[in-house]
Amino acid sequence: MDTDDTTSEGLSRRAFLGTGAASTLGLALAGSLGPIARASGAENGPAKPAAGFDGYGPLRPDPAGRLSLPEEFHYHVVAESGVTLLESGQPSPDNYDGTASFVRRGGDGSVLVANHEIREPGSFTHGVPQVPGFVYDPGVHGGTTTIVVDKHGRRVREYVSLSGSSTNCAGGKTPWHTWLTCEETFEPVGATKPHGFVFEVDPHDRDANRDPQPIRALGRFEHEAVAVDPDTGHIYETEDAANPHGLFYRWKPPSSALPLGKGSLRKLGPDAGTLAALKARTTSGAFVADLSVATKPGTTYAVEWVTVPDRDGSPLWVRRQFNGTWDDTTWSSQPGGDITRSRKLEGAWWGDGGAYFVASFARTDDGSQVQHDGQVWFYDPLSRTITLRLRFAYTPADQNSDPDGPDNIAVSPYGGVILAEDGEGRQHLVGATEDGHTYFLARNEVGDGSGEMTGPNFSADKKTMFANLFNPGHVYAIAGPWRRQGGRP
Repeated sequence: MDTDDTTSEGLSRRAFLGTGAASTLGLALAGSLGPIARASGAENGPAKPAAGFDGYGPLRPDPAGRLSLPEEFHYHVVAESGVTLLESGQPSPDNYDGTASFVRRGGDGSVLVANHEIREPGSFTHGVPQVPGFVYDPGVHGGTTTIVVDKHGRRVREYVSLSGSSTNCAGGKTPWHTWLTCEETFEPVGATKPHGFVFEVDPHDRDANRDPQPIRALGRFEHEAVAVDPDTGHIYETEDAANPHGLFYRWKPPSSALPLGKGSLRKLGPDAGTLAALKARTTSGAFVADLSVATKPGTTYAVEWVTVPDRDGSPLWVRRQFNGTWDDTTWSSQPGGDITRSRKLEGAWWGDGGAYFVASFARTDDGSQVQHDGQVWFYDPLSRTITLRLRFAYTPADQNSDPDGPDNIAVSPYGGVILAEDGEGRQHLVGATEDGHTYFLARNEVGDGSGEMTGPNFSADKKTMFANLFNPGHVYAIAGPWRRQGGRP
């Protein structure tokens, strides 16, 4: 490990977006997460935000006991599991997770495509109804619903757009205005077909979603999220897995398939294009086996892409096709060679000319080399580097007022990013500014407040932010006096 890439674990989780160089493109665009704040003094204790900085202001308790927001912000409940009804008459499904919004036809409102992370039987009350023609596998009960809202964020209707998939966690919005929904599972209980795939959902054309087919070219593994390069069609994928830890992948489409568009992915053969996994090296050329060793924001690693030997993962799971050690078992004889791993690779989002991706946490007792409560990375395809933009230090004594466990991520049109917490204690939506500060944007107040927040994303007109509570499932439309947070004026 290069000693230049390490520092004290005392770095505040509320402090730094980075100090190293970022891509010129990333720093030039609105909404970028520039590495501006400095880490000086961190060894003497947690650094603090700039004096007087509190984002949009303190959170005000919600009289309804659902979602606390800053003053002058308000929300509508767009959907609620088991309470609101689908067009087919059944209740809205459980476990709203990754979500994206699209412009409603005519421009008057938005269309949301929302994942439902529904796992094995007995773990849910309301599954995604299996509407004839929209079912992949009748043995499982996850999928997506499509929600139409008006320009004020108020619900118009909700209907099933994919069913019979499993554990639909996060995903990614495509440049051609569809949603890629990811199965965070490999062999779900009750399945009658293979799983561990990505599916494409059209937010506007219901018929395009009939007879759902997995995009096998993107590989079969525990997918978490994807980010799509609009210029090249490259698709970046995160894997939330253990035994061993997951990988960060890039799928490169065949030139014959370009330009990609609606429905083109499902037409590709299972071996179309090239699926490869990230291998990182320090500036001195040393191989980085575990991303947790990067403790200083601004740390930058050079990237190589190592082709996956067998993307179907059968009989040997994709991540086990590379060297690594876990559970006291060494897989050094596998064909893939050395590869870089990370515990809890979660959300991903394309923005600022590259792919942001999140590692939610790492612990030494799970096999990670260094403990942390979250990392945000940025892959720059021009320089072929990854840079650590944000790190949450491991501070177990503070579970409520110090952010931890970032999961879903979205680039904000008002600068920086929005992170959804899935950590310990009370759960929040956390904003991170370009100039290096985090702030609470919303706090879950349902029950004891420990329910996971998911799916932040903004409407095309930037007036509404949609976000979810995983369980009990809620979809919120949040509005207020949005303004630029930190960074350049």
